[in-house]
Amino acid sequence: MANIKSAKKRILVNQTKAERNKAIKSSVKTAVKKVRVAIEAQDKEAAKAALLSATTVIDKAASKGVYHKNTASRKVSRLAKAVNEIA
Repeated sequence: MANIKSAKKRILVNQTKAERNKAIKSSVKTAVKKVRVAIEAQDKEAAKAALLSATTVIDKAASKGVYHKNTASRKVSRLAKAVNEIA
């Protein structure tokens, strides 16, 4: 355990940030899963709606620094491609 006051504060701040990042990543995973479920069900309308909300969640995660902008862009691109491939 840290003895220096600033080190104790860093530990607390890092825990807070880790919890926030974990919650944001979890919401991204949930949004992506909803899109994947709609794709597997071959429901194009539901997939498009889920893609729209997933894109928003992913972009917010990138703007908060949880994901790199290229990672977020790649995730959105792959989801959009999968939705567009539904017959």
